Amino acid sequence: MKSNSEVHAATLWLEHEPAPADQAVTGDPHTGVAELGEFGGLQVGVWEMTPGVMRDVEADELFVVLCGAATVEFDDGSPTLTLGAGDVVRLAEGTTTVWTVTETLRKVYLT
Repeated sequence: MKSNSEVHAATLWLEHEPAPADQAVTGDPHTGVAELGEFGGLQVGVWEMTPGVMRDVEADELFVVLCGAATVEFDDGSPTLTLGAGDVVRLAEGTTTVWTVTETLRKVYLT
């Protein structure tokens, strides 16, 4: 993304792929991503997941949920997060999670 420009993250087209077989738990979750560039040494992008359940191992990340609904469970015993539009979340690198998306979730992330 160039300086002094804009991207409408809520409607940006994302090419979706099925979640990898070793990560998909139930349903038919698909994910899409658009990498927007770098800012202050961080990668910035838009990520989306369709309804379903999948496992992941997280990067050190800060994100803002634009739309959708999900829960994120942690294998380390951290409290389950219930996500919706406007939530700001920080995830720790290496944390194992289970994402249960009930409405397609879209977020803008910094890693």
